Amino acid sequence: MMSSIGVMAMVSILSHILFIYIAWVAIQSIHIDKFIKKHRVMEARLLVICLAIIIGSLVSRFFLDILQWSQDLIYLF
Repeated sequence: MMSSIGVMAMVSILSHILFIYIAWVAIQSIHIDKFIKKHRVMEARLLVICLAIIIGSLVSRFFLDILQWSQDLIYLF
């Protein structure tokens, strides 16, 4: 029981890191420079980091919920 909690914790950490990285790479392909004023570079970087964390965390949470729900299906019958 305790080892399964540890495994799920490790999967959750890795999932969040992976999906935040994927979101970061995806956001980099969008040229946000066109929408940001010239002297607001630091704010633009902070915005990109926050967006990557938010999007990556939401996608990761969705993935982890689906994983947990599929494991809980054995209790249906």
